[in-house]
Amino acid sequence: MNYRYLALMTAAALLVPAAGCGSRARNASDDSLVVIGKETGEVETVAPTEPETEPPTEAEERVSFVAVGDNLIHKAVYRTAEEHAKNGKDYDFHYCYELVADKVKAADLAFINQETVICNGEFEISGANLNFNSPNELGDDLIDIGFDIISMANNHVLDKGSSGMRACLDYWDKQVAKNPGLLVLGAYRDYQDMYDYRITEVNGIKIGVLAYTDHTNGYALPGDSEMRIPYLGDSELLEKQIKELDKLVDCVVISAHWGEEDTHVIREKDKNLARNMVDWGADIIIGTGPHTLQSMEYLERGDGTEGFVYYSLGNFISGQTDNFNMVGGMAQFDIVKRNGVTVIDAPKLTPLITQYETGNLQNVRVVPYYAYTDEMAADHGITYSPMGHAKSWSRDIIDKIVEDNVPEEFRKLEK
Repeated sequence: MNYRYLALMTAAALLVPAAGCGSRARNASDDSLVVIGKETGEVETVAPTEPETEPPTEAEERVSFVAVGDNLIHKAVYRTAEEHAKNGKDYDFHYCYELVADKVKAADLAFINQETVICNGEFEISGANLNFNSPNELGDDLIDIGFDIISMANNHVLDKGSSGMRACLDYWDKQVAKNPGLLVLGAYRDYQDMYDYRITEVNGIKIGVLAYTDHTNGYALPGDSEMRIPYLGDSELLEKQIKELDKLVDCVVISAHWGEEDTHVIREKDKNLARNMVDWGADIIIGTGPHTLQSMEYLERGDGTEGFVYYSLGNFISGQTDNFNMVGGMAQFDIVKRNGVTVIDAPKLTPLITQYETGNLQNVRVVPYYAYTDEMAADHGITYSPMGHAKSWSRDIIDKIVEDNVPEEFRKLEK
């Protein structure tokens, strides 16, 4: 007699009752199945069938981010704010930004390059001859609209000298004290302040921001000043800070005030620096400075991960008078952390137009592309363009600037 055959049959019979065309028993030693055919009595061992399970759910955190370029407050801009002031205010800038305020307010984080200093009421208001000082109401209104990351790192930070920069720091320090979560950076009281990294946590994602400028219009801080302005030419500083911050946060945001003014052409030195910053750990670079719209792209690191750079968002608002200065952009993207890995998701750009009417640049305001009309184009008060030539302005010019400088995959033309 085949005792092994009999033992297998006996074990199977003890484990499950005979039913249907055969019976199944799970082998305790290896989790396989013993199958006994009812009609034939034959025994077969088969591998187990894996139970159907739902795929694991990805852990994902997401932060919506909006960024705009140079908030360049010429006299025509603050005169508009003066003319639209109400409720006893000397200036009210809400009119200038009201058509984009909803986008700023809706974002989890909103960035702006504040191109002109706000000197805490200690200097005369000015907005001409490349020397600027803006009313305190400007900063108050930017915060009210929803901006919570303010960069001072640009070529006008020393327009009123070191005392003007200190007064500007005084103004923003008061705002930070009143508005928890407000980040102001790019000009610092001393070395320690420069290394006191501006970090915020939103929706479970830690985000750190750094800001640098290419130059300060030939001005410099006195040699004995403790204050600090970080320059893009100091590659040792950039590498050190970006690498240090990268270890502290999930996402590193860089504000870079660079480029050649009044051109859509990106300098090779800026492309190379962008690649270096991404390699050091930058996840998103927000370029400002040229007062014109420039292109954007993903940059791949050696390990296959990517950062993203907007080379120039152009002007947010200004009183400039050349057509290429009239079209800037609002960057919109998400910072996403999936299972511990951070990516820049769906980067887009909505074109913004600086609009004003004829007659001494009246009613200066920002109009998003989706709200801009042929009537606005016909009524634009642009006086000459480009560079002293006859007035040249239309929807076609706007579209040409957008098509030439914003790759189609990154355009966001609808609301």
